[in-house]
Amino acid sequence: MGLLHLGTPLTWDETKQYADHVREHGIIQFLHTWDRVKDRCGDELLWGDEVEYMVITLDNETKNAKLSLRQTEVLQKLRNAKGDLTDDDTPASMTAPTFHPEYGRYMQESTPGSPYTGSIQDLLSVEINMHYRRTLARKHLKANEIPFTFTSFPRLGTPGVFTEPHFSPDNAKSSHSLFLPDEITNPHPRFPTITANIRSRRGSKIAINVPIFIDERTPRPFVDPTIPWHRSIYPEDPDAKNGAALNDHIYMDAAGFGMGCCCLQLTFQSCNVDEARLMYDALVPVAPIMLALTAASPVWRGYLADVDCRWNVIAGSVDDRTPEERSLKPSKDNVVVPKSRYDSVDLYISNDWINKPEYNDERVPYNEANFKHLRDHGIDELLAKHISHLFIRDPLVIFSEAIHQDDTASTDHFETIQSSNWQTLRFKPPPPNSEIGWRIEFRSMEVQMTDFENAAFAVFIVLLSRAILAFNLNFYIPISKVDANMGRAQMRDAARSGKFHFRKSVLPPGHTSPIISTPSSCASCSPVEWSQGATAKEEKLRNCFPSIPRPPHVEDGPIEDEYEEMTVEEIFVGKAGSKFPGLLGVVEAYIDTLDVSVGDRLQINKYLEFIRRRATGMFFLSFHAWSLQTPATWIRDFVRSHPSYKFDSAVNQEVNYDLMVAVDEIERGVRRAPELLPEDYVPSNGRHSRTT
Repeated sequence: MGLLHLGTPLTWDETKQYADHVREHGIIQFLHTWDRVKDRCGDELLWGDEVEYMVITLDNETKNAKLSLRQTEVLQKLRNAKGDLTDDDTPASMTAPTFHPEYGRYMQESTPGSPYTGSIQDLLSVEINMHYRRTLARKHLKANEIPFTFTSFPRLGTPGVFTEPHFSPDNAKSSHSLFLPDEITNPHPRFPTITANIRSRRGSKIAINVPIFIDERTPRPFVDPTIPWHRSIYPEDPDAKNGAALNDHIYMDAAGFGMGCCCLQLTFQSCNVDEARLMYDALVPVAPIMLALTAASPVWRGYLADVDCRWNVIAGSVDDRTPEERSLKPSKDNVVVPKSRYDSVDLYISNDWINKPEYNDERVPYNEANFKHLRDHGIDELLAKHISHLFIRDPLVIFSEAIHQDDTASTDHFETIQSSNWQTLRFKPPPPNSEIGWRIEFRSMEVQMTDFENAAFAVFIVLLSRAILAFNLNFYIPISKVDANMGRAQMRDAARSGKFHFRKSVLPPGHTSPIISTPSSCASCSPVEWSQGATAKEEKLRNCFPSIPRPPHVEDGPIEDEYEEMTVEEIFVGKAGSKFPGLLGVVEAYIDTLDVSVGDRLQINKYLEFIRRRATGMFFLSFHAWSLQTPATWIRDFVRSHPSYKFDSAVNQEVNYDLMVAVDEIERGVRRAPELLPEDYVPSNGRHSRTT
């Protein structure tokens, strides 16, 4: 969401005059934060999820599902709605959740009212909490409006009526889009200003091309008849016919196509800055795998696509790089920037001995002046390069009232740059005047259609993060292979048929099974008392695990021997004959170190079993398919099996309406979808955990 100042946003011509000022003072603000909290240690595990919804109106008379543009009105009601659910709806111990605006005027983001702790009870309250938020949102919508956790709206940008109320794209003054009206964008000045400034800085309109799914009757070559090829309202209108729109692709031309998507994100507080950096690095190779496993967006602008995920669409939607930065024009200053500001992580940042220099094998441009400033202040090279790499970007939005700040008390200039670098992981320093510690944010997952699915993935990532720390796991592979995995993760049916680079052995040197390390010097900052050789099980998830020092004798072979290609199934359940126990294997080993009741373990197992089935290749058990589809596969199959689908890749209004009705019925438990969810799926009732 970023910073939502109230004030006067600057145009791009005005903004670029202050870009160096924002970068300079952003670095100063970071250094004040660093000096204040660099030695902070002992913070407990606090964490939370962010779930994004799109509100959709179901018009039963016209059989049309449309995006409801009432975000401002609905959010105002939700802000005033604390505690307005009945006791039958609301868990007694649950604090009122928070709802936030997002880019799309049809979107809203929700978070728990207070952070989860490391208790098992909090871990198992996630689904209930998500259900509570959805129920609260429903209560303040119209009877025919529904809060969907759906990644990309299938008919956003089609020629028909896809919003309520309807607006024409001919008034798209911010984006100059052929397809999207300005009215789909949150009216807060930040959002239309971002849209306009991306276009202005780039020097052209956004151009996104997603390969179309070639079905039995898809015209070849596919030339989209829904593009208004001859519109002549804005200077960029001829771009489509002049080559911006590619044959056999779905063409999109505005930030709203990407920033209007929904996702599931998780944020964790770490024990200290070193643990945060280690956790950041460890989850970088996991991010593409989780993107593939949560794939949920196979339809764009009314057409089936040959991809399953949102990531490259969003990357293209905010790609403000100039032609020189994109290597489209020669540049005397060598200013080529390899990626959009929304993309995968470019650099590992931990100083732990397991992070070898060879893993950072991609060219990472960085702001040399900022790098020198950071190094002169005592920041180590990796962290200095990470921060100064983020600061190659210009600020997208500056408010005139916020140009001059007290750098000792504010981090707004730092966050102006930090919060507009949208990567798979985000390393988050503590905010000023706050008890919040060092955090990392996991950002790659697509939002799922049910609270059960979203809770399952949230619980899994939390447990995996603890297993990584408890067992000192090593997931490092070269960044270039992580980048390759990001591309592979978005391909159609990647979770079932794709292969990904992944580390062969994730255990510390000399270990053949997960073992919790004995305490080291970090034990003094741990909130848990250690005793040498203690075998007592822990009662809660925690931070502050000691790391393993580098053994005196470690044989370092070629980096290429450390990883291989694996299927998603092999990554999650292990590979026969290898030393890799699989992500689920290490999570289950970690759970064995916890003091968990039988009932709680059964509930956790439901989530893990769901993920196992999502990750596992198709086979049959008792005449039923045992594995579960990704939402993307389920959506594609739904479209292709619909009576009105003509096998020409086009998703018409009727198909879209029936799809939304089906998704709502599945989420509420009215409609069964055994190919998508476990056979015993029952929505949380907001009061109790799912029964066994």
